[in-house]
Amino acid sequence: MIAIILIAFAAGAASALIFASIISGAMISLLLFYLAPLPLMMVAIGWGPLCAAIAGIAASLGLGAMFGLSYGVAFAVAIALPGWWLGHLALLGRPIIADASAEGGTMPEREVTELEWYPVGRILLWIAASAVLTTFGVLLTLGSDSAAIAATLKRGLVHLLSASNAKAEDSVLDALVAMMPICAVTGVFLVLTLNLWLAAKVGAMSGRLRRPWPDLKSATLPPMTLAALCVAAALCFTSGLTALLAKLATSALMMAYAFAGFAVLHTLTLALRSRAFWLGSTYAVVVLFVWPALGMVVLGVADALFGFRQRYWRSRPPPLPVP
Repeated sequence: MIAIILIAFAAGAASALIFASIISGAMISLLLFYLAPLPLMMVAIGWGPLCAAIAGIAASLGLGAMFGLSYGVAFAVAIALPGWWLGHLALLGRPIIADASAEGGTMPEREVTELEWYPVGRILLWIAASAVLTTFGVLLTLGSDSAAIAATLKRGLVHLLSASNAKAEDSVLDALVAMMPICAVTGVFLVLTLNLWLAAKVGAMSGRLRRPWPDLKSATLPPMTLAALCVAAALCFTSGLTALLAKLATSALMMAYAFAGFAVLHTLTLALRSRAFWLGSTYAVVVLFVWPALGMVVLGVADALFGFRQRYWRSRPPPLPVP
């Protein structure tokens, strides 16, 4: 127990230092800031959620004592809570119990065949929910309604442009302000996903990952996700904070479907000789231009509707085991 507490304090200190480095204003600190959840996810995967909880509480209290209560609360909500919860879900599993009745017996014997691990698709949904709640909470600190939030964002953008001796028309500013929450929730989604993947990789390389590495190309979102996406998209046409929250939810769910689309692409290109070229080209185009990620969203939604991967595996059954 003492070793777990020491590891927790070390991870909490590392995460708190990375989070506090943003105060310096250096460009490298912005890159480090994105890795703030990584130590917490690493200890959650390697030493359990209790260790991550201790690390998050210690880091939050330390930041609150040194820089003020607001910093401690911001770290707890934006970094510690998602890091602990996602690390916990990554190792969540339940036994698959089968009934085995002995021949001629009356009482069935229940035996555990294997463990069923928490699906990757559901983890993606939790990442989307964490991104939405975190971004929405940050936006609420800027104003109590959507108009106040937009005005605060616009003032900050004008100040940033004036500091760089640049100007923009009001229509351009309004378009940028409208895009900022969407970009923010997308960035949080990507940051949480990247940190969880890195933490799992470190756990696998160190031998502390207690679950087998999942087959990411078979990751699927729950069926009700598409209905939730449609409802969120419809609510985007309302007004006020409801529309703002709906836009955040729509963007986060579209990111989840984009990851599902990449999984579909990895599956459908298995038989191609030039698979590495097509996958590499797709990733390069998405990273360089961003907007082609909408194609991955469409592919993920189409797979949810028409089952492209199921059809692919039915047409190409897996090879029979060699006796």
